[in-house]
Amino acid sequence: MEVPQDIAFEIFSRLPAKSICKLKSTCEPFSKFPEENTFKTKQAHNLFGRDDTCFFIQPEQIKQRYEKRVELHSLPREQQSSGVPKNVLTFLSNSACVLASSNGLVLCHTINNDQLYLFVCNPITKSWSFIPTPESLQIKDNSANINLMLDCSPSSSDDYSVILFENTMEWSPTSYTCNVYHGKEGVWKTMESCFFPGGRNMKFDMPVFHNGVVHVISDSNVYFVRSSPFYKPYIMSYNLEDGTSTMLELPIEATEDCHVISDMGIFNWDKVTSSNRSICLVKLSESVFTIWVLKDYESASWQKILKVRVKDLGLKEKDVDVTGFMVMNGDLLVFSTEQKIYSCRLDNERFMMVEEICKNNCGLHPRFISYSDTLRSCGINAETMPC
Repeated sequence: MEVPQDIAFEIFSRLPAKSICKLKSTCEPFSKFPEENTFKTKQAHNLFGRDDTCFFIQPEQIKQRYEKRVELHSLPREQQSSGVPKNVLTFLSNSACVLASSNGLVLCHTINNDQLYLFVCNPITKSWSFIPTPESLQIKDNSANINLMLDCSPSSSDDYSVILFENTMEWSPTSYTCNVYHGKEGVWKTMESCFFPGGRNMKFDMPVFHNGVVHVISDSNVYFVRSSPFYKPYIMSYNLEDGTSTMLELPIEATEDCHVISDMGIFNWDKVTSSNRSICLVKLSESVFTIWVLKDYESASWQKILKVRVKDLGLKEKDVDVTGFMVMNGDLLVFSTEQKIYSCRLDNERFMMVEEICKNNCGLHPRFISYSDTLRSCGINAETMPC
């Protein structure tokens, strides 16, 4: 039975890019689809609401500069349908640091002769596009703290935005200049209003985009007296439309012992298409995971959904020490120990179901970046990657 072109177009556009590339060589009538811009745009748009199937993992940013390693791992039961060509992954591992990923595009930086270069690439199509390096990032050794983010909005399926929060002060910045680069325009533009982070240092490597606003969480180090409004950690948001900065308080329980050895991070909660899409807070303290979900944004009302000791998750390792974590797809906790990487379900149907994913080869404090393979374009100036 012959399938009409328009129906085949719609069916193929809902597949992961890796599957499309496999079928391209076996289905000659549809082999030209992946070369058409309309198909690439359609496929990237269709997958925007789907779960990410893989994640990049690499050593922490400073260590990555000297001990280069970039790995990509698929979630359980996703190994056959998603991924990145080995030669592209080898190229990234040998020459780049992955900073962010969104809807199939990956933001990276590479250093050559002490010169830092930024680029956006699509590992599946083996295409990349260089981004003009802001002057502040051209300073030697300034790559240790690059506050860059990548956003591929579903409303602009043929464009992407790179956001840079630029620190203009050497110590304890009281404001950051926000610069935005649009792939279509090819230039950096400076927002009129700065980002005011409060008194604490911010964790720019785990931003949360929610309702057109960028959210970042502060650190929890001890350097303020109790009377200071910045004594406890908090979330600070920056509105990309009007440039306003707003503080969002954390749940009281999360900040009660915030100055002991602990780690906190924020992530998107629930699916992209869900009306309950929100923000979740994950705290790891003394080998205990506690997770809250923001239930009411205006009143900063949080609900605790999980508190569990790592040793009670049924891991086969002894003396487990969690070294890093993230929440993928709004309901999956991914975390690493010194030896392995695991996933833990947070959805109602499979709550707290733990699965082993792979070995941890990236040492202490590895960096996780969620990824899904699409055919999304890197822009009109994209070139073929040298791999």
